[in-house]
Formats: sequence, C-alpha cells, structure tokens
Amino acid sequence: MKIYKDIFTGDEMFSDTYKIKLVDNVIYEVYGKLICRKVGEVEIAGFNPSAEEPDEGTDSSMETGVDIVLNHRLQETYAFSSKKSYTLYLKDFMKKLVAKLEEKAPDQVEVFKTNVNKVMKDILSRFQELQFFTGESMDIDGLVGLMEYRDIEGDTVPVLMFFKHGLEEEKL
Repeated sequence: MKIYKDIFTGDEMFSDTYKIKLVDNVIYEVYGKLICRKVGEVEIAGFNPSAEEPDEGTDSSMETGVDIVLNHRLQETYAFSSKKSYTLYLKDFMKKLVAKLEEKAPDQVEVFKTNVNKVMKDILSRFQELQFFTGESMDIDGLVGLMEYRDIEGDTVPVLMFFKHGLEEEKL
C-alpha cells in the first residue's frame, strides 16, 4: 500500500486503496464515498485493525462523512471565501512547488507549468462548488486538497483533487 503525503508538511493526504485518476500529469483525482461509522473507526481496504483493544460494549457515537477525509484525518478549511483568496494562496504555493520541482526534476518544470494552467482554469470555473481540505496539521502553507461532488453513473460521488507534484509516495 502507498500513502501519499504533503511534501511540505508531511501530512498524510490519501492512499492508493481508493480509485485514483491522474489528470494531465498534474492533478490526482481520488474518488471516495460517503460513509457512516463509529467515531475513531478507520476502514481502509487492506488494513487490519488491531485486536488489542476489544469493544467493551460502551455507547459509541457515529460520524458521517467522506471516507478519504475521515480515514486520513483531513481538516476542512474555510480560509478561501473567494476565488481571489484561493488564487493568492495558489500563486504562493505554485512558487514553492516549482522551486521544489526545479530541485528534484528540472526537466518537468515547463510541462508542469503548461498543464497546471489548463487544469486550474477548469477547476476555478467551478470554485463555488469546491470544499478545501488540509492535512491533519491544518497547515495552510502546505498542500490544500479540493473536493467536489460529481454525478457518476447516477451516483453522487465525492472527488478529492491533489497536486501530484505536491505529494510524495511512501510505501508501507
């Protein structure tokens, strides 16, 4: 299993246990689902919870949400009340990301810049439909994931989007 982490904060953003699609070699689209579970219960495919602490029959509360958000402890942020505020964040984040990319893979910088403009123009056209999520540290200077709901084959599916180059893969 692979865990994808924010290269700036080290926060866990998602894993390869979900359906993932790479768009224009820039954005990972991660397809989740709405779930209802006991608070604190993590359900990731291929993950076996520890049997060290058996259920003592106590009352438990339930939580409802998107599996990716709950399982990876993503935190919704309300820092972007307007397209302008998100665009300002995006400019700063892209500068840091391009600097990191020039360090690690200078041959990919121009392709990234070209593709990211096209992808972000499309995403920003749907700005009002987006929700924004940071990793567990809630560090707004790191990667901010975007989420929207799409109608796929008659079902409403939550889709989270993350910049590919803002992530590092960790194999478990």
